[in-house]
Amino acid sequence: MVGSSASGKSCSVVTTTESADEPRRVDFDLPTDSAPLMRGQPAWANYVKGIVQHYRAQTLPAFKAVVASSVPLGGGLSSSASLEVAVYTFLQQLCPDDGNKVAKALACQQAEHTHAGVPCGIMDQFVSVLGREGHALLIDCRSLEATAVPLTDPGLVILITNSNVRHSLTGSEYPTRRRQCEEAAAILGKSSLRDATLQDLEGAKDRLDNVTYHRAHHVIEEIDRTEKAAKALTSGDYPKFGKLMVESHNSLRDLYEVSCPELDALVTAAMEVKGVFGSRMTGGGFGGCTVTLLQSDATERTIQHIKDRYKGCPTFYITTPSDGAQVLTL
Repeated sequence: MVGSSASGKSCSVVTTTESADEPRRVDFDLPTDSAPLMRGQPAWANYVKGIVQHYRAQTLPAFKAVVASSVPLGGGLSSSASLEVAVYTFLQQLCPDDGNKVAKALACQQAEHTHAGVPCGIMDQFVSVLGREGHALLIDCRSLEATAVPLTDPGLVILITNSNVRHSLTGSEYPTRRRQCEEAAAILGKSSLRDATLQDLEGAKDRLDNVTYHRAHHVIEEIDRTEKAAKALTSGDYPKFGKLMVESHNSLRDLYEVSCPELDALVTAAMEVKGVFGSRMTGGGFGGCTVTLLQSDATERTIQHIKDRYKGCPTFYITTPSDGAQVLTL
């Protein structure tokens, strides 16, 4: 995101992202106590408005800005969080806040809640702010502590495969899953499924409908898998980490029911290649991307095998963990 200060109280934002909805330019006044920024059209601008509304400093100047992105939109790669954090980082250059990174991530999450209308968790915003080069990030969503987990082996890469399909269920199903998990926690007498065990769940099975039981079962096991995965990465046990990735995908497919045939096919194809440790869907599901951990020398044959096996037209990105949002001096 690039931009400049402008006089007055009006802001202008232009996007060059081809898949953004029209219009590509939006003008709006800075919010006041009596006239906060409201949601509107085009939808992409709501992310920008939300950040301006929730920015943690009081004297923002007017500005002109251009948004450009290479993050695939709607692919489950945190394109919304990346825009939110980029806008916030841009505003910090115009009017610095106190520099609290956790508070920055929370403000970006709040913007998505109020202006994009998505009751998202904190993971995407957190890693977009607090990511560290050469590390995965273990996030405690209760204490808001983040632990950097080394992922520096030069023989490893992360392959992102975009299925280039997006089913219409994506937008509505996240709030539904969240509500089902909250209902399960309440029936179990827990403030969160974070406090529940599989034993607790089995003991309350007769009080849960089958769907809610499956949702809770996935979440309880996924919390355990996440902790085991962090330990596996720390010890360099990549086969174990990969196994946990596949278990996670299977659970997302069978219990949480947010996968789709295209994502399942991509995971299956990747796991057929020697040198691949693990693969799973990422993001909200029903299309979008998979993420695969593999040996770097297996990259080309994995890509070719997926192309041969997948009936669609996938797009590939080869990446390693990097720092979160930062200012680039031009």
